[in-house]
Amino acid sequence: MTETSAFEITSRLHLQTELFRPSLRYPSHAYAEILSRTAERYPENEAVTFSSPMLAVKGTETGQIGNEKEVNLTYRELDALVNAFANALLDLGIRKGDRVCLLMTNRPEFIISWFALARIGAIISPMNPSYKEREVAYQLNNCEAAAIIVQYELLSLIEKVQAQTPTLQHIIVVSTEHQTLPSQMHSFRQMVRAYASIPLVSPVPSEEDLLTLPYSSGTTGLPKGVMLSHKNVVCNAYQSVATARITSLDRMLVFVPLYHIYGIMLIGTASISGATMVLMERFEPERCLRLIQEERITLLYTVPPALAYRFQERTGITVMTSYGLTEASPGTHSNPVYNRRLIKVETIGLPIHDTKQKIVDIETGQIELGVGEVGELIVQGPQIMQGYWKAPDATAEALRDGWLYTGDIGWRDEDGYVTVTDRKKEMIKFKGFSVAPAQIEALLLEHPSVADVAVIAKPDEEAGEVPKAYVVLRTGYEQQSADELMKWVNDKLATYKNVREIEFIDAIPRNPSGKILRRILKEQERQKMG
Repeated sequence: MTETSAFEITSRLHLQTELFRPSLRYPSHAYAEILSRTAERYPENEAVTFSSPMLAVKGTETGQIGNEKEVNLTYRELDALVNAFANALLDLGIRKGDRVCLLMTNRPEFIISWFALARIGAIISPMNPSYKEREVAYQLNNCEAAAIIVQYELLSLIEKVQAQTPTLQHIIVVSTEHQTLPSQMHSFRQMVRAYASIPLVSPVPSEEDLLTLPYSSGTTGLPKGVMLSHKNVVCNAYQSVATARITSLDRMLVFVPLYHIYGIMLIGTASISGATMVLMERFEPERCLRLIQEERITLLYTVPPALAYRFQERTGITVMTSYGLTEASPGTHSNPVYNRRLIKVETIGLPIHDTKQKIVDIETGQIELGVGEVGELIVQGPQIMQGYWKAPDATAEALRDGWLYTGDIGWRDEDGYVTVTDRKKEMIKFKGFSVAPAQIEALLLEHPSVADVAVIAKPDEEAGEVPKAYVVLRTGYEQQSADELMKWVNDKLATYKNVREIEFIDAIPRNPSGKILRRILKEQERQKMG
């Protein structure tokens, strides 16, 4: 027997017995202790690097901020700034349990704010910078935000909806010293400068307390707040580090939005391991390639995985496909990173440490299916959410007997690798972001020309899927332009939710109870595309 075949037999045995992903030991602590522990172990490791003519840090021992082009923070400096801002937040009146929104692009201030809020026990609700007024107002009101930390360039959004958000007491603005703020608003820069970077004396939050409230779109069209505890997110950070084998020597390029659960995961994994986060405000292909070389990047997280095989063949770099969802903090599955022969790029991989999976019957959700049988993927583990914010019915539907029903349809092979083929929920996946058809439909129905509408996912080579709307026009509006209608609706939606095509039809196919038969429209679309 050759050495290779012996290894493959042993690996196959490990796959079947799950010995290759043994149970982890999870320290019992609140989320922000991730940072303080790493600051003690790797104080001079570079934590964050960021190139932009925006804020930079000077004299971080006293929390002073300057105007340099380059931002380079060690873990010692990051921890000091977090302490200074946390003390400032406490003095402002922000307390444990208060909901605070974050509205900014990828930048060091997001990470400082994230850890400072976690450190005082506030519940962090990150917000998409591409949101429009309606979406911003909804999230602020639904989570009953007491404060928001907002980037100066996005401040106008908050000013436009401020009168509609009665719980909002404090607006903290990330700005340069040359940008003038209204007198009733607070400057992030000045708050960090004014307070000492000494450790907090306030009570430390419990690992069972809520840490974050990211919003995930649902089939109703209205996003739901996903309640993730300190323990949920800490456990998933440790799971992710162990699965990907991240170390203090790694350098990860981060253009994935930090407000997204994917970005939140990267903050945790980097901070636990002592790795470096090289931030990009947005993805720019040429700059991305340049930074990979200049910054000696060792880890790159991205979506979607469509070109994985081709990239791996051309570069020789291992591609590890994974899977997660907001409700799981987010990771539940991943391919093994340590040996390419065990990676099946076309699958989402195997359950990560301390995570169980089942494929169950779609109709009942109870009967566990066998190898190759298609059903709904359900998962269980320490990273699973506490439920949906102020939505008990949705919580009861998603969490049953300790299992999270993902809404994704797929099958498992004989080794346990899962292939996702469809979604039980009728969500549209645009570059990894979930788009609810019902939200777009409700908005289009507000237009005077629209009598009926249905939105479906249209396959797209670059984005995965894009929203396409089928519209029935009201009598007398036959001259309505599809382009004008599309501009009208897109002006009211975040960019990733934008409708990419509108087609006028005579009637929307519905069943006797009035439910839209999207499968008929999707089949018509497939026939058009050949």
